[in-house]
Amino acid sequence: MLSKYLLVDKSILPSYYEKVLEAKALLSSGNVKDVSEAVKMVGISRSTYYKYKDYVFPISSDTGTRKAVVSMSLSHKAGLLGEVLGELSTQGANILTINQNPPINSRAHVVISMDISNVVGDAESLTKNLSQISGVSSVKLIAIE
Repeated sequence: MLSKYLLVDKSILPSYYEKVLEAKALLSSGNVKDVSEAVKMVGISRSTYYKYKDYVFPISSDTGTRKAVVSMSLSHKAGLLGEVLGELSTQGANILTINQNPPINSRAHVVISMDISNVVGDAESLTKNLSQISGVSSVKLIAIE
């Protein structure tokens, strides 16, 4: 199966892709207080930022490990998080951190960061497998390197 991800030399892409990455870096570093300030500093519109922010990721210079962050919504069902973690382990992922919010309206929001260096397949198949677990919804790849 072909992956939907490409590795492309940024010199052939429009400059706003790199500016979205710059804005994301400013936000994650805490050097700006909000998206409006970040996009103003890098010279793009808020709509451009929001359009591409979930689809553009920087390549890490650390080639020894590959990391990914996944966000998902889980039903408030006993053992569901354990099932998700079991699936990640089966796929070869090594869990780095888990952040689970208390359930609201019978849904718990979970963010998992993991080392995917040993995952067989790609991030797309990993998220697809997670979304097929009963009780798991809105699986979203937040970041990958």
